[in-house]
Amino acid sequence: MKNIRSKFKGISKHYTTSSLFPELPPIDFKPLPYKGISYEKAQYMQLNNVFPQVQMYEDPLLLHEGKMQWLFDYKGKRYLDMFGGIATVSVGHCHPKIIEAIAEQSGILGHVSGAYEHPKMYEYVESLVSKMPGDLKTVYLVNSGSEANELAMLLARLHTGNQDVLSIQNCYHGVSGNLHGLTALASAKFNNTPAGISIHHAMCPDVFKGIWGGRKCRDSPVQTQRSCECDRNHCRAADNYYEQLENIFSYSIPRGKVAGFFAESIQGVGGVVQFPRGYLKRVYELIRSNGGLCVADEVQTGFGRTGEHFWNFQSHGITPDIVTMAKGIGNGFPMAAVVTTSSIARSLNSAFHFNTFGGNPVSCAVGVSVLKVIEEECLQQNCLEVGTYFLEKLCGMRREWKIIGDVRGKGLMIGVELIDGDQDDIDNIGVINPLNCRAVSRIKNDCLKMGLLFGVGGIRSNVLRFMPPMCVTKADVDFTIAVLRRAMQNYYEAKYRNNL
Repeated sequence: MKNIRSKFKGISKHYTTSSLFPELPPIDFKPLPYKGISYEKAQYMQLNNVFPQVQMYEDPLLLHEGKMQWLFDYKGKRYLDMFGGIATVSVGHCHPKIIEAIAEQSGILGHVSGAYEHPKMYEYVESLVSKMPGDLKTVYLVNSGSEANELAMLLARLHTGNQDVLSIQNCYHGVSGNLHGLTALASAKFNNTPAGISIHHAMCPDVFKGIWGGRKCRDSPVQTQRSCECDRNHCRAADNYYEQLENIFSYSIPRGKVAGFFAESIQGVGGVVQFPRGYLKRVYELIRSNGGLCVADEVQTGFGRTGEHFWNFQSHGITPDIVTMAKGIGNGFPMAAVVTTSSIARSLNSAFHFNTFGGNPVSCAVGVSVLKVIEEECLQQNCLEVGTYFLEKLCGMRREWKIIGDVRGKGLMIGVELIDGDQDDIDNIGVINPLNCRAVSRIKNDCLKMGLLFGVGGIRSNVLRFMPPMCVTKADVDFTIAVLRRAMQNYYEAKYRNNL
């Protein structure tokens, strides 16, 4: 071990050879006994009876029960859920007030289609629009983020009479229908599926890996370590990326004839990528001056997750024409929404448009309860405080571990980009090499064994994504940091041994 310490001196100040796992924070909860099918049968059915899914771990995880920020597998093993079903479990697994709302409404009225009126829908719509700025007061309830974005694209084209739509490279807005073209990630593209008609992708303004940007560009408690020529009052990187988008209008779009522009206020699946300060505000002005509508995809960033604002588009100083939302809206219940102005909403009146399950009474009861819990339990403030604490802890790890190239995010939407730890210079474009997928997988599976769950994203699948239930605590963060540190220590030990 002495040789290993010498080999990797300076990589971590907290190197330890102890084989004990970090201890999970104590909880006062015992899961029910598992009575489902066997693990072996589940794997057989997954292989033979279920469409292929994303494989998260080498040994698939068969989950049985959830409680707030905790999940339990079929053996009763406990895991800290730092992914929340991709920012979907907002107030906590099986939150008692959500369970109560579902049971109460199910006993009164379970379902009527949108062709009928019921009071719970109006109660929810009133609660939701009270959180929206400006004239964003008209709500269309649907079932998923993909449905919401499909409807937003339809609205933009109908209202403007134009066809051309823009999004940003590295974005994820769904993969159904037209969204297959709107999403700009190669991993989400099928070879024989049309890319979409009149859809254009602007350069991704990534201040860590992109051509421009550095340590003065993000609206975040943490900054990338790259140097830049920006200052507090003006971000030159934003100017440069804006000019790249402006070129699309010069060469690819009929003058003054754009339909709309879609952007996540922080890119989620793309690896928690934050845009430079002022970028989206200038883009919105350009889109509107060319006759288009601006769509904010708040599917992953909404409902207080980023801490300072209820909707993260507010951190950019902008008000969209259309907002799409899902995931955290129902704490895992399948619901979503499109919110826009009454004039834009009337564009749908030109033909028949209908959603069978949108506005379902039970889903509306869940939605009302989620909004109440966020407010009553101060979860937006918890995101700000615990998220900032987490980011600061991760920045400390970045100073210890060369494979941590970047730490970014706001509130409880956080990304950690892993890079080739043998490289010395991340300040120059073209030298940032991602940590290989095999190494990332090893670290992720090691964390699983120690009881920690998180996601992976980014175009090279080398970004660790943390978007937990918004009720997590600083003790949970301390456990997460301890597990990550141990997994990285294990990775370096194995790497050294393999090089002997």
